[in-house]
Amino acid sequence: MKIIWSRLRSALSGRADDAGMSTSEYAMGTIAACAFAAVLYKVVTSEAVSTALQSTIGKALDVPF
Repeated sequence: MKIIWSRLRSALSGRADDAGMSTSEYAMGTIAACAFAAVLYKVVTSEAVSTALQSTIGKALDVPF
């Protein structure tokens, strides 16, 4: 997807393709990654997911041989 936007941007501006991201693109990527990590942390530490994980692990450990 990044390649498509990069090619579109360079085609519209009439200049050569950039070799890398600019500082603002790195900043936006970092903010998006941190936001995703925060949401994922909240989901994983929620009561419902915690209970489901404990139940699954409990069932796996109680398997008779």
